[in-house]
Amino acid sequence: MDAKLFALIDTATIEKKSKTLLWIMQRVCNLNAAIVEYRNKNGSFEEKRDDILMIKEHLNIPLIVNDDISLVPFCDGLHLGQDDLLKYADSVAKSVECVREIIGSKILGISTHNKREILEANNTSVDYIGLGAYRKTDTKDTGNILGERLSALALLSKKPVAAIGGIKLSDRIANAAYIVVGSGLYEN
Repeated sequence: MDAKLFALIDTATIEKKSKTLLWIMQRVCNLNAAIVEYRNKNGSFEEKRDDILMIKEHLNIPLIVNDDISLVPFCDGLHLGQDDLLKYADSVAKSVECVREIIGSKILGISTHNKREILEANNTSVDYIGLGAYRKTDTKDTGNILGERLSALALLSKKPVAAIGGIKLSDRIANAAYIVVGSGLYEN
């Protein structure tokens, strides 16, 4: 079974590609994405909230927000990278517990990059893990490239795996429940 599309709507990429939020929402809809993540590293709270509300209005799929827990009331969940996760407590387990208290039963995903982080995530209440980077990407620092090793590492996870980092729509990654596609959404 092929992995489902997990679409990453990144406002910096929208701007770089000279597109609009409406354009990328239509693209995500046409590609039958199973879930969408909204990432905006520079916008105001109001701008982010308004974008999230617009996405929720136009797309009838789960929407999670990247890193900003204050926006969770407007969407279906949250994705945290390792650095952002550890802002809540001094360990992954305690951080997930703290975040879970805030967001309740909403979707919670965290980024992982190696065996240790996967095993830590297995013992938490996260709903999925992002695992990568699969290949180098321009949208994020990707110092640890897993390449084909990603499929083997995914087998260690007790949680559904979302393959992240430089993923293209044409990629087929064994043992991944989702492929997270950001910049690749703009390719034909």
